[in-house]
Order: sequence, then C-alpha cells, then structure tokens
Amino acid sequence: MAEIKSEEIGKLKVGSYILMDGNASKIVKIDRSSPGKHGHAKYRVEAVGLLDKQKRITVMTGHAKVEVPIIGKKTAQVLSVSGDKAQLMDMVSYETFEVPIPEEFKGKLISGATVLYWDIMDTKVIKQLK
Repeated sequence: MAEIKSEEIGKLKVGSYILMDGNASKIVKIDRSSPGKHGHAKYRVEAVGLLDKQKRITVMTGHAKVEVPIIGKKTAQVLSVSGDKAQLMDMVSYETFEVPIPEEFKGKLISGATVLYWDIMDTKVIKQLK
C-alpha cells in the first residue's frame, strides 16, 4: 500500500515531492502570487514525474491541501541479473522482488552488488549502485 500524507501547498519547497495526476513528482519550481483584495495567494507549482519524467504544472490557493508521497529509500543486494531485469533482496526485510534495470546501470549490475532503491507508490526503482 502506497504511503501518502497531506500537506498545505504553502509549506512545500523546491525539491519536495508531490502527487500530481496520480504520479509521484519532484517540485522544480514554485511561483507565489500575492493575494488580491478579497482573494488568497496562489501557487503555481511545476514538477517532474519521478517515474515517467513528465513535466506537470498546477495552480492552487495557498491554503489548499495536496497529497505528498512518502518515498522509502532502502538498500538491497542483487541476487541475479537476467536481461533487463534484476532480482533484488531487501537488506532489512529480506523480501525478494524483481525490478527493471535503469539504462544507466545496464552492464554495470552484477550478482552480489549492493544498490540503493526507492519505493515510490508501490513501484521499486534502482537509484544508485553502491
């Protein structure tokens, strides 16, 4: 089950994570407009998807609540590599699972290696080779 918390848009900063269109995204730019005579401050948030690299933009009032994904950053050991998939074992829970190998790690991943992976909305992604 994906872990999500609720946060006020005015409290988020560049580099924070946000859920936009059901996709976990990293905020790359936030513009704040001043409140009008009877209105509220508006925030224009620009974010890039962590999994699909798509750029997303939304505008909302400063007191609006948004969903923020909780991203688990964990280590795992590579058990085997076959084609473009790797079987990993979590170093804490000893859970085994299969993940696609990102382009930058193809040919560099070997059995027995330790990797850092992110658990993003129930999707596991290799982020770093240790």
